[in-house]
Amino acid sequence: METSELFVAGSREKFSELHQRMGVQGVFGENSPIRIMEAFRAPGVQEKQRGISGDLSSSIFEVALHWPNSGSDSILRSFARYARSCGARAEVDRSIPVSGIMFMPVVANRDELGELSKFSFLRVLRPMPTLRTMHPIERSVIAPGFAVPSLPNKAALDPSIRTAIFDGGLPPEGPLKAWADGLDADGVGPIVEKYLDHGHMVTSAALFGPLKSGQSVPQPYASVDHYRVLDENSDDPYLLYDALERIRSVLEEEAYDFVNLSLGPSLPIEDDEVHPWTAVLDEYLSRGKTLLTVAAGNNGDQDRESGNARVQVPSDCVNAIAVGAADSDRLYWERADYSAIGPGRSPGLVKPDVLTFGGAAYNPFHFVPRFPGGDVLSACGTSFAAPAVLRIAAGIRAHFGGHMKALALKALLVHCAQRDESSIEEAGWGRIPDEIEDFVVCKPNSVRVLYQGDIEPSQVLRMPIPLPEDIGKGDIKISATYCINSPTDSRTPNAYTGSAIHPLFRPHAEKMSKEESVHPATTAFFQNSDYMSESELRHGAHKWETVKHKSKTFRASSLLRPVFDVRHLSRIDQLADNASEKVEYALVVTISSKDPDIYNKVVRAFGGRLEILQPQIEVPISLQP
Repeated sequence: METSELFVAGSREKFSELHQRMGVQGVFGENSPIRIMEAFRAPGVQEKQRGISGDLSSSIFEVALHWPNSGSDSILRSFARYARSCGARAEVDRSIPVSGIMFMPVVANRDELGELSKFSFLRVLRPMPTLRTMHPIERSVIAPGFAVPSLPNKAALDPSIRTAIFDGGLPPEGPLKAWADGLDADGVGPIVEKYLDHGHMVTSAALFGPLKSGQSVPQPYASVDHYRVLDENSDDPYLLYDALERIRSVLEEEAYDFVNLSLGPSLPIEDDEVHPWTAVLDEYLSRGKTLLTVAAGNNGDQDRESGNARVQVPSDCVNAIAVGAADSDRLYWERADYSAIGPGRSPGLVKPDVLTFGGAAYNPFHFVPRFPGGDVLSACGTSFAAPAVLRIAAGIRAHFGGHMKALALKALLVHCAQRDESSIEEAGWGRIPDEIEDFVVCKPNSVRVLYQGDIEPSQVLRMPIPLPEDIGKGDIKISATYCINSPTDSRTPNAYTGSAIHPLFRPHAEKMSKEESVHPATTAFFQNSDYMSESELRHGAHKWETVKHKSKTFRASSLLRPVFDVRHLSRIDQLADNASEKVEYALVVTISSKDPDIYNKVVRAFGGRLEILQPQIEVPISLQP
């Protein structure tokens, strides 16, 4: 049975007193929050160390210190002194505090690590990861036989949308300058040509998606600010922290609707620790103002048993969209061999969130030339799938306008993904469509409804499923997707999210579970049973997940004014420096039946309660008969 392991700080005298009290019968009274304590111990040196084996090529390590609300400054000073006494050096000026943890680089020799790990408030010590900037599969090559297309002569469709890309920079006189501004983040050094290649291709994917032979280059939905965060110091062991600080500074100063990251630590996620890249980005995204797409990583062909094929940091962010790569944009597709796989950490178990075309050796991703008059480039990688998804989200936002919030766009992307026969570990929620009309136009015999707003802790909202009562025959398919922005706590990976949505599905307004019941009976929708233990809910129904998605089919006769009753669950009072507060939610529901007039029936029956989303800008789409 699962239990909790807590980190507790105190004096030696208090721990001795606790040990004596544990030997007394009934020491924990009726009002005590502690029911039973199995054991307590001091964390050992070996369990604090991660990846300290074999030959270590670097003397730079990353440590995480417990960072309580009180006494944190003295802990930092004490650790700096203790590190010096061990012969090591703590880089205090590069430290990054986030949600109760202080992350910091340390310079040390191998034989100093044992003593260093004895520091009481040291939580974890591991080799400093490198920054994944250029995977071999991403190298650009000229695409022979691909005719050089003409670029559009129009500005971005919606100039009000603000998009940022953090990458290797843009060529100063490249062909993308009409829609993309190349900016240098503070403190970045000289330009590196191979990083410019990568930055150009990522930006081309964000503006145009994959180019298709014989087709014109589409008009961009939004313009891009491309921040160069990489420089010639690619061997700098502190590059990981420098790049994160550059990204963090920009995000704190500028308000962006969309952000893309096609770089990050070269480190598959681990279940028992959260990396500072993930913690910093999740904390920023919990505000609910920005949609972030993150490349899942190109390590999917590595060893699965060891975990080396799992999604890489920071695509384990629960408030972002981790994007993997599919090998084709046609009807039949599979996960590209190189694309990183799940599962993610729990919470955040479904990773990558979605796939889209990222190219394959026999069918690469094509980009506009880097120089005017140059050749079309081609490459493969999740680095290009991520900005391609961002482009689709920007197109939906351009079409519907600013009242479509970032979280609603995330929910819509997940909702419209198709997984087919692929496993959830391979494809997440599935491959998203590559045409805007699949998101903004209801399919035949169906209607799609979006709810979005704020919800208070413990508040329950009733969200009707708009099913007309005159549809009483045949099968009704209901697909539902919930998303929530959650505060996070990097101290407790297994309780990482502070908020969750707990939906109860009530299919029939006149069927009660008991005569004295006030509300209609519930039926399982997102879980196999409504009577699961807490442990089963955690593993089977993912109680604290920020995204829930399911499709179920019902007999029309079993449905009458169906609703979701949604409760906001919050454990935020446990988190560092936080008080319980409302969070944003989004729900997308699609109702499908054999009735060809279901859309019009919903509009007539629920016109007073539902608002038809009207296009704010006409996005070029093709309607199929």
